[in-house]
Amino acid sequence: MFHNRFINIPVPKIDNPSITVFSLIFINLAFNILSNASFRVSALSETWRGMLTWQVVGNLAGFITVLTLTGLLRHMPLHIAFPMTMGLTILGVQLVAARWIFHEEISTPQWIGSIFIVIGIWLIRS
Repeated sequence: MFHNRFINIPVPKIDNPSITVFSLIFINLAFNILSNASFRVSALSETWRGMLTWQVVGNLAGFITVLTLTGLLRHMPLHIAFPMTMGLTILGVQLVAARWIFHEEISTPQWIGSIFIVIGIWLIRS
């Protein structure tokens, strides 16, 4: 039988979101965008050195996102922090990296999907 040894760990509640929480969310989003954009630049690199350099940048940025998510988990439960940061990341990468930096086209179904992600993030917060 499965025994949950984590049952006595207190789960934080979001009573009053602070500047710390908003800062961690913003930093997480910024470094997620940087990480994904770096991987795109790495894929477009014509040399091994360029590819490896951008892989390192992307992975370091990804490590910072892990640290910020860990910080967020000190202030909110996992079932809220993870989907919220991932939803914001999808929107950020799509709008900032793909559209604004790389000038990629975003189709109508993708915009509709983005609207559903925003609705999902709004529903998760409660």
